[in-house]
Amino acid sequence: MSLDGFAADPNHGLDFLSYDKELEQYADELVKTVGSPVYGRTTYQLMESYWPTVLKNPNAGKHALEHAQWVENVPKIVFSKTLTEVTWNNTLLIKDNIAEEVKKLKQQPGKDLVIFGSPGLAATLMSLGLIDEYKLTVHPVILGSGISVFTSNTTKSTLKLLDSKTLKSGVVTLHYATI
Repeated sequence: MSLDGFAADPNHGLDFLSYDKELEQYADELVKTVGSPVYGRTTYQLMESYWPTVLKNPNAGKHALEHAQWVENVPKIVFSKTLTEVTWNNTLLIKDNIAEEVKKLKQQPGKDLVIFGSPGLAATLMSLGLIDEYKLTVHPVILGSGISVFTSNTTKSTLKLLDSKTLKSGVVTLHYATI
């Protein structure tokens, strides 16, 4: 997110992200903790339209191919009231009873459920008190406007800082637990 709390620019763009080798390594470590990536409709459709093409691209780099294979095979969860079906390999669509369904998913054994992007879904899960931890990357840019994760959240959450790190690019990683 930007320093002023935006997860994307007003057009859902992510060009402001300072993605370099060090942040890539951070992301790789995060992915190792993921049992299922969790998406809202918009992020899901972006991922579904991109990652399968990487698998077919003979010029794709090793890292991109490895991630594409991971995301192709990992159990994915998408929350959407408007999608009628999902066709991407190994994807579960949840349309209703969000709190109940998330609680069921959290009781299953395995690695973490991790929201990737999806600021609207994140805000919904925050307001329902369903997020246990926050792992954020704050990029050294002020956008002034955009899509916020926090402005529509009406629930106060007290957090405990578990870890933080400043990367050479100026990106700060933050890991909080809800109290």
